[in-house]
Amino acid sequence: MIRDLLLGARFAVTGGRPGWARTVLTALGVGFGVTLLLVAASVPSILEGRDTRHQARDLTSGESGAPRSDRSFLYADASTLFHDRPVRGLLLRPDGAHAPAPPGVAALPGPGRMVVSPALDRLLASPEGALLKERLPYGIAGRIGDAGLVGPAELVYYAHRAALTDATADGRGAGFGHNVGVDRPSSAFLLLLIVVACVVLLLPVLVFVATAARFGGEQRDRRLAALRLVGADIAMTRRIAAGEALAGALLGLLAGTGLFALARRFAGRVTVWDVNAFPADVVPVPALAALVAVVVPLCAVVVTLAALRAVVIEPLGVARHTASRPRRVWWRLLLVAAGLALLPVGGPVALAETTWEMAPVAGGALLVLTGVTTLLPWLIETVVRRLRGGPVPWQLAVRRLQLSSGTAARAVGGIVVAAAGAIALQMLFGAVQSDFMRPTNMDSARAQLSMRLDRGQPDAPREVVRELSAARGVTGAAATLEASVRRPGPPRAGEDFAPTTSLTVADCPSLRELGRLPSCRDGDVFIARSHGGDGPDDAYLARTARPGALVDLRDEGEPPLLWRVPADARTVEGRPDPMGWTAFGILATPAAIDAGRLGAPALTAWARLDPAVPDAEEHARNAAARISPTMRVDTVRNMERDERFTSVGRGVFAAATLTMALVAVSLLVSMVEQLRDRRRLLSTLVAFGTRRSTLAWSVLWQTAVPVALGMVLAVAGGLGLGALLLALIGKHVADWWVFWPVAGVGAGLVAAVTLLSLPPLWRLMRPDGLRTE
Repeated sequence: MIRDLLLGARFAVTGGRPGWARTVLTALGVGFGVTLLLVAASVPSILEGRDTRHQARDLTSGESGAPRSDRSFLYADASTLFHDRPVRGLLLRPDGAHAPAPPGVAALPGPGRMVVSPALDRLLASPEGALLKERLPYGIAGRIGDAGLVGPAELVYYAHRAALTDATADGRGAGFGHNVGVDRPSSAFLLLLIVVACVVLLLPVLVFVATAARFGGEQRDRRLAALRLVGADIAMTRRIAAGEALAGALLGLLAGTGLFALARRFAGRVTVWDVNAFPADVVPVPALAALVAVVVPLCAVVVTLAALRAVVIEPLGVARHTASRPRRVWWRLLLVAAGLALLPVGGPVALAETTWEMAPVAGGALLVLTGVTTLLPWLIETVVRRLRGGPVPWQLAVRRLQLSSGTAARAVGGIVVAAAGAIALQMLFGAVQSDFMRPTNMDSARAQLSMRLDRGQPDAPREVVRELSAARGVTGAAATLEASVRRPGPPRAGEDFAPTTSLTVADCPSLRELGRLPSCRDGDVFIARSHGGDGPDDAYLARTARPGALVDLRDEGEPPLLWRVPADARTVEGRPDPMGWTAFGILATPAAIDAGRLGAPALTAWARLDPAVPDAEEHARNAAARISPTMRVDTVRNMERDERFTSVGRGVFAAATLTMALVAVSLLVSMVEQLRDRRRLLSTLVAFGTRRSTLAWSVLWQTAVPVALGMVLAVAGGLGLGALLLALIGKHVADWWVFWPVAGVGAGLVAAVTLLSLPPLWRLMRPDGLRTE
């Protein structure tokens, strides 16, 4: 048995140029599949590496912060957005000479200096980063190493700001490397998306591996017939064929491993859907890599032995296909039916649930997609058998498909399963995306940017309005100072604490964003009620915010600082600000109260932008950074998407992009292999006067007909699978026409591959193709 396998392996690497070409094509086809499988096996390592580095740079801090020491430092978050790309920034001021540096940083930069990630360094040095460079007025002292970055494309900086104080800092730390966050459990529906995506993305890879294992099948059958002539029995020929397939698969494993090793070196330079990774993270999990090493050769052997069942190899040296009979459809439909029956076993999936049985849904989706793929050869055979007449290229293509439709079905099978799965995923995403989006109650028509600073200076509102109004593209600005005031004295009977309310100081235009004012001039005071809003009721509000009331501007435990609400203060209805918060309490203009008497007021501002001005948002963010680098700037959005849903979507579409790339490469290799098998026939037709354009059109039709039938099957299977998955989560189909983009991509892919196959077709049609040895 071992001798027969070794003989088959020897046949795989001998036979001159045709034999080597056949083996190389098989190795390439299998190798591309192995490469993607190894990338998939590396995903856990990539996620683990990102999570480890993220935790390593988190600040170690308790509720009260670290004590001041020679190793402590003040820190403040200074993150921002630039062209919708997050820029993570942290301002530091060491308390002593031994303050630790963040991961990936050799030493803290000096005052007014910063260390940056390589990606941020390149961005700041480019013309595109000119506006961001204006926002970060620090000299670059060095680069952050890989240990301090989640990914190579991440934009990060650490700056030494000498002006940072206890009052303006977020806290005091003594080290990095402690994660104080709590991971939220994943939604059961997100698990459903991930499981279906894994099946959809990995099943085409196995289809391509199986297809590559059948490269050169006709030549192999003729060689096995010759072996039968010299005395080999059927069992021996099958072992030899298995050895040949095993050798090609093992060479494919080596080729795939080499391609993977080469591709991982460039992992940091490729960003797909905002996802990238360090080459050191792209390491397959050993157990998964071992599974790939076992499954790929096993798949090649099983496919080869299954193909031999349809061939009769006689000792007279003739390889005859068995008597033509229609393909059986019942077992193919049985696969689909079994998958459809298995899917509901997982039970209904609620969006709010966090636990769910994944195996039935994964198995059901796998069976359905496998069944759809196996239906393709039957569909192609059934349709082309009934085709008659037409132009010469069409007749040549149809006759070729009638004689050997299995080869065309194998080449298109990967596209069918990928398209069917993609349609099902698109239906899932389209039907539930509204469930992962919630209204923010913000009003983007009134403002496009919101800004907040926890500790504002008395004259900060005027400075903010002035800076923002001078920024390019800003058409309006408003700013307020807000502090909490309380009723003087200790709590009364039945009270756990003294009643408090909000005191907001701003000019009249800004106060109009918070209340429905009948009229306003500097020196006026208003009492804003939050009828129907998120503030307190009138009874509680009247304990502190009423005309003539005395309020304490200091927190409990501090010496009181009293201020009396003017007796002529008017009561108005509070109005939701652009961020959706309904104003309540005391609204005062600057002449009515000295803002410097407020304890620790928070600064809030809003900016309206001109959409016709390029980079208006970036200019406004630069203006905010000039006021304070720690000012938080948020985009006003009417709707907000769940971050975990967005992350899953990005990951799925990034993997889908890689899968489609594999589809293109594998389909091209398969088409070149088919053309090589027909080299002598093509040369003969040209020698007898057949025009090359006729043969080119025939090749196009030979590809287009199976693809068209495959797309029909993929649309039907994808829509059916998607509808059933939506029924599991209690949703209805939002759009039955979601398949159009997927079908368009499939058609474009086939057109591109066909065009790329024309140069080798032209070369194979030369008269020297008739030469033999």
